[in-house]
Amino acid sequence: MKILVIHGPNLNLLGSREPDVYGSTTLDEIDAGLKAKAQSHNIALDTFQSNAEHEIVSKIQEAMNDVNFIIMNPGALTHTSIAIRDALLGVGISFYEVHISNIFAREEFRQKSYFSDIAIGVICGLGAQGYALAMDHIINKKQD
Repeated sequence: MKILVIHGPNLNLLGSREPDVYGSTTLDEIDAGLKAKAQSHNIALDTFQSNAEHEIVSKIQEAMNDVNFIIMNPGALTHTSIAIRDALLGVGISFYEVHISNIFAREEFRQKSYFSDIAIGVICGLGAQGYALAMDHIINKKQD
């Protein structure tokens, strides 16, 4: 089994960016925790962060026929990217949408997602733990 974790724009700033909203955990710490969990369950894991929409689209397309699940925090592209939505639909890989903050408790423009209706699940507002919860769900599905 192989999982791809995609982090969208500005998530490379985690740990220093608005810690009152996003916490103090860095992206490297999130990725290290996910890699350790994946390794302990014999799952291959690849992580990817980009501030560029077209790079995320390309990464999703490259994952076709190679990746079983995607865990994605699209960042601000959540509210704007039809291109990423179309890529996800095009490759047919099941995915989880993760947000560190509760997007429904924030500004109105952040409350619309182009991905929630096509995701297996949406986890928001639980901080960096949301990524691990998505992976736990994948692990439980694997055991079924």
